[in-house]
Amino acid sequence: MSTKTGTPRDPGPVADGGSDLGTAGAQLSTAPTEDVTLPSLGPLGWARWFWRQLTSMRIALLLLFLLSVGAIPGSLIPQTSIDPVKVDQFKAEHGTLADIYDKLGMFHVYSSVWFSAIYLLLFISLIGCIVPRSWQFVGQLRGRPPGAPRRLTRLPAYTTWRTDAAPEEVLGAAQRLLKKRRFRAHRDGTAVAAEKGYLREVGNLVFHLALIVMLVAFAVGSLWKSEGGKLITEGDGFANSLTQYDDFKSGAFFDTDTLEPFGFTLDKFEATYERSGPQKGTPRVFRAHITYFSGADGKEHKTAIEVNTPLDIAGSKVYLLSHGYSPEVTVKDGRGKVVYKGAVPFLPQDPKNFTSTGVVKVPGAQTKDGKRNQLGFQGFFVPTFGGKGSGSMFSQFPALDYPVLTLTAYHGDLGVGSGLPQNVYQLDKKRLKQYKDKGAPVAKMMLPGETMKLPHGDGSIKFTGIKSWASFKISHQPGNGLALTGAAAALIGLAGSLFIQRRRVWVRAEPGADGRTVVELAGLGRSESARLPEELAELALALEPDAPLAAATEDGPATEDGPVPDAKPDPAPDATPAAPGPDSAPDPEDPAEPTDSAGPADPSEGARA
Repeated sequence: MSTKTGTPRDPGPVADGGSDLGTAGAQLSTAPTEDVTLPSLGPLGWARWFWRQLTSMRIALLLLFLLSVGAIPGSLIPQTSIDPVKVDQFKAEHGTLADIYDKLGMFHVYSSVWFSAIYLLLFISLIGCIVPRSWQFVGQLRGRPPGAPRRLTRLPAYTTWRTDAAPEEVLGAAQRLLKKRRFRAHRDGTAVAAEKGYLREVGNLVFHLALIVMLVAFAVGSLWKSEGGKLITEGDGFANSLTQYDDFKSGAFFDTDTLEPFGFTLDKFEATYERSGPQKGTPRVFRAHITYFSGADGKEHKTAIEVNTPLDIAGSKVYLLSHGYSPEVTVKDGRGKVVYKGAVPFLPQDPKNFTSTGVVKVPGAQTKDGKRNQLGFQGFFVPTFGGKGSGSMFSQFPALDYPVLTLTAYHGDLGVGSGLPQNVYQLDKKRLKQYKDKGAPVAKMMLPGETMKLPHGDGSIKFTGIKSWASFKISHQPGNGLALTGAAAALIGLAGSLFIQRRRVWVRAEPGADGRTVVELAGLGRSESARLPEELAELALALEPDAPLAAATEDGPATEDGPVPDAKPDPAPDATPAAPGPDSAPDPEDPAEPTDSAGPADPSEGARA
C-alpha cells in the first residue's frame, strides 16, 4: 500500500468545471463567499454594498472592538448615572476639559448617541450575518456529503492499497464503518462519501447567537433596571416604595408603579476589627442582621446580609454597602419641652477609623417666651477619641472604645420651610446665628450621658447613646439571568468552534487492470490539522479486515497495469500515512495511480474550505 500526505497549497483562482475536487471541495463552513463585484451606481447599488459590508464578520469584529474601546471612558470618567456628586466635582476642577467631555457625552457614556450607534450597528451586523448562515447550515444538514473528487491524490491526507475483496464488499464495509464512527455517509457510484464535525459550525453559530443574546440582555438591563440607596439606623426599617429611597434611578422603560412589595428592618449591625499588627483596624466581621418580608402580607423572616452575600428578594437584590454610627441625642427647648429625640446618622470622613460629621436640626424649638427659635447643631463624632490634649477631634480606631461627640450650636431659621430641598447631612447657615457665651462660640465635647446647655435658657442637648447604621443598595436588574445564559452559551460555542474539526472522507473501490480491487482513502479538513492523517490511518486499519492487502505476485506486487519486475511488496497500511518527500510529488501519468472518475472538482474550494 502506498501512502501520501501533504499540506494544502494555495491553489490560486478557482478552477473550471474540469478541475480535480469539484463539489467535494465545497466549503466546509457557512461563511459567506467573498464577492468582489463592485456595486452598480445608484442608491440601490450603494445600499446593497453597505448592507454587505455591515453584515460581514470583519465589520462585526470591528464594531465589537469599538464597543469595548468606547466603554473605557465609562470606567475612567465619573458618570452622572452613578455618582453625580463626583461629576460636579470634576467639572469644578477641570473647567475646559469638562466642557469638552460634556459635548462628547463622556459623563453619560452608555446612554450617549455615539455609544448607542455602535451598539445598534453591532446588533444589526450580527443578526444580518448569522441569519443567512443559519439557513445555509440548515440546508447543509438536509443535504448529503458531496461525491468523491476525480483525483483523490490531490487531497491533503491519502492512502491506497489493493485487495482481493470485491469492490461492493469493500464499499459496504466502508459505509458501515463510517456510520459506526458517526459520519454521515452514503454511496456515490464507486465511492462512499462521508462527513463529520458539524458541531464545529453549530458552535460557531451558537457563539454569535450568544453575543446577540448578551446584547439583548444588556439592553433589557439598561432599559428596565432600577437602583436605589437607603441608609438605615438600627431599629429602623425600609419598605420598597419610591418615597423610602434616599436616592433612586431607573431605566427609561421602568414603571415605578410596578415596585414589588417587600421590606426589611435593621435589627443589629455587627462589626469587629483587627486590633493589632499591620492590618490593625481591618474589618473581620461586617454583618447586618435584618428581619424581612415579601408581599403585602408576607411572613417575616430573619437573615443576615454581608458584603458579598446580598439578600435576593422579589426579583431584587439588597447589597450591604457601608457602615457608620448614629449618636442618640435628646433636645429640649426653652420651655423645657423635649422637641427632638432620636439617633442622627453621622457620615465618616475617614473610612478607616470613622471620624464622622453630621448635623442635628430641630425646627420645632421655641424660646422660654414661646417665640419661634429653630435650633441647629453641627458636630463631629469619633468612636475612639485620639485627640486628647491636642484640642482636635480624630479617631484612632473604628470600634466604640472611647466615643466622643462634639457639637456647635446655632439658632434662627433653618430654611426647611422654603420648599427647596436640603441635604439632611449639611446645615444651611445663611439665616442662622451661632450661639456665643462671653464672646466665645458655644461648643462642647461630650461623652455619653453628658449635656450641653444653651445660653439665655434656650434649652439643652444631651448625648444619650450610640447606634450603628448601615447603607444598602436595592438593585433590580432583569437582564442578569439572560446575560449569564448568553455568556455560558458563548463559551460553549467557542469551545466547539475551536476544538471540533469538520472533515470529509471518501473511500473509493474500483477494479484494477489485474482484476484486483484498488482501494483509496482520502480526507479533507476545514483547516489543516495533524489529526486528519491520524484519523485516516485509523480508518484504513479498521477497514483492513474487510479489505485485506493482496498478496504479492512472483515478480513483485500487483499493480493496476500488472506485475512490476523486481519491485518490493507493498507495505501494510501504516498507523499514520507517510508524508511525501520533496521529490515525491504524484505523477499524473503514473500507471500506479487509480483510475479517474468522471465529474468536476474544485481544488481551490477544497483547500480553503
